[in-house]
Amino acid sequence: MYDDILFPTDGSEPSVAAFEYAVDLAGTYGATLHVLYVADTNRDSVTTIGGEVVDALESEGDRVVADVEDRAREHGVEMVTEVLQGDPSATILDYADEFGVDCIVMATRGRSGVTDLLLGSTTERVVRQSSMPVLAVSDEE
Repeated sequence: MYDDILFPTDGSEPSVAAFEYAVDLAGTYGATLHVLYVADTNRDSVTTIGGEVVDALESEGDRVVADVEDRAREHGVEMVTEVLQGDPSATILDYADEFGVDCIVMATRGRSGVTDLLLGSTTERVVRQSSMPVLAVSDEE
């Protein structure tokens, strides 16, 4: 049913709950877990400081992905990691299409600072525009 599962993360606390679902699904189905961090080039800090900020965002992405990779390895899950630059929702959707993932598992909210009632703005756009199933995981009990 699931051969490839995409777990986009921004390293936020809500993404920890989503990680548990993603790694559990990957383990259950023997799927490859694709861990993706998108360095958000839409943030104000990018235009203010330029290339140095993109580098800082990529470094943060490398750190976040390495942390997730360490935790996933404990579960014996096969994985692929990637840090990309761009608009988070568009980049997530492009990655999912390019690699033919079967499911996207992500937190309902992340670090965007947007406190929408139910979903963060990135998650909402992915849910609305995705051609594959999206599991949006809340970190609230």
